[in-house]
Amino acid sequence: MSANPSSFFKTLSIIHLALVGGIVAFGTFKYLNNGTFIANTDPNDVFIYVVPIVGAFGYFMSQFMFKKQLQAIKKTDSLLLKMQKYQAATIVKFALIEGPAFLAIITYGFNGNALFLVIAIFLVVYLFMQKPSQRKFLEEVPLTLEDKKEFNNPPNR
Repeated sequence: MSANPSSFFKTLSIIHLALVGGIVAFGTFKYLNNGTFIANTDPNDVFIYVVPIVGAFGYFMSQFMFKKQLQAIKKTDSLLLKMQKYQAATIVKFALIEGPAFLAIITYGFNGNALFLVIAIFLVVYLFMQKPSQRKFLEEVPLTLEDKKEFNNPPNR
């Protein structure tokens, strides 16, 4: 990976779009195949408890792990290394949201309970809102003045 911000964010945006699109396509497929939308809850169904807990866990862990990985970025690291660490942290954040969303959709496919579909929709909306941008990168990563200059005026390669 070169320290070229446009290709860096293009790659991250493609990964983000693929993850969001995959979940939306899978959820749409499951909804169209299942065709049911049951609003009652069976207290004997273990997934009534598991899916919301896993969804909340994924949401909070995505934020925690992302912040933890951002803290590991040193101000003395090269811009390229900072971009690589940011990309890894972002992908981990996406995965921790995507996993519970898929679990919720799969569980919805088993019994048609609307709760699972609603949880999946909220997770997908949250994932969609995590779209990477240069502005977020500049705000979240500790950059030196030299890094900012290199980021805004990448070397021609």
